[in-house]
Amino acid sequence: MKLRRRAVLLSLAAAGLSGCVSPVAPNTDKLSMPDEVVFLWSEGPPGGVPPGLSEQIVHRDNPFGLLDRAAHEVTAPSLSIFRPTVPDGSAILVIPGGGYKWVVVDKEGFEGARHFGGQGATVYVLRYRLPHQGWAAGASAPLQDAQRAVRLIRARAAADGIDPARVTVIGFSAGGHLAGLLATGFDAPIHAPQDVVDSSSARPDGVVLVYPVATMARPFAHEGSRLNLIGSDPTPEQEAAWSLEHRIRPDMPPLFLMHAADDAAVPVENALVLYEALRRAEVPAALHVFEAGGHGFGLRGIAGTPLEDWPGMVTRWGRDKGLFLSSIG
Repeated sequence: MKLRRRAVLLSLAAAGLSGCVSPVAPNTDKLSMPDEVVFLWSEGPPGGVPPGLSEQIVHRDNPFGLLDRAAHEVTAPSLSIFRPTVPDGSAILVIPGGGYKWVVVDKEGFEGARHFGGQGATVYVLRYRLPHQGWAAGASAPLQDAQRAVRLIRARAAADGIDPARVTVIGFSAGGHLAGLLATGFDAPIHAPQDVVDSSSARPDGVVLVYPVATMARPFAHEGSRLNLIGSDPTPEQEAAWSLEHRIRPDMPPLFLMHAADDAAVPVENALVLYEALRRAEVPAALHVFEAGGHGFGLRGIAGTPLEDWPGMVTRWGRDKGLFLSSIG
């Protein structure tokens, strides 16, 4: 599953993590690149790749002049690994957003990986399949990848120097929904075991949801995520089945929720409804609502605002839960 140097160079020339590594834009530096990339599935994704898909990287404009890429038509689900200079043995799986239409690479992926790597964590950024693109598993395809990612991280624990009992998942936007699906469906039997990796547990030890998509029920559902996950005319049963607030279970990991009250894309009610469901079920959960911030900011443009506190809040919460060591950062 490990990419060789020649494969990496071919991938760069051919445009990106369809071969697994993203293309280099003119302003890219080495800090934007992972230390290693591994494919999730030793035998390819369950059910095979649907015909007509071609993984590609799209470069996007942004007001900060920063590298901003998105992966479209993901066919080779992967983990991009960022290794810390001073490791504390913790592991973080980052799940970027993209409305289940694409997977954000930099803003909600690689940038956060470098930040939390600076706190001592080995960080794995997930590139997952999109549910509406003909996969045999349909809406469960992203969850298959998320389960496999946690299992693969644990299977690599000795090689990567991480503690398999300190695996945190951080999900952004639709990636937050996927992280929530993982927190509530870590043991769902949604694919046949492929190899020894699938014998590991997929249950995270802690989950952080940043401006998450949570509900599939109107009026608070994010319409794009809802459409791409369960289609244009889902039944009430489908809405409920894929709404996080209806999936709560007492043995799920503790959660940290963060949202901005003025989020016009994914209403703050997503976090509020989910938190209330967690509270009723007595699942350990923290909720932080910022007065302003909108949607999709990640680590960009937050300096000098109350939002700049959120990464540190996550680190302190993780230390309190025993996920990170207090001597790092």
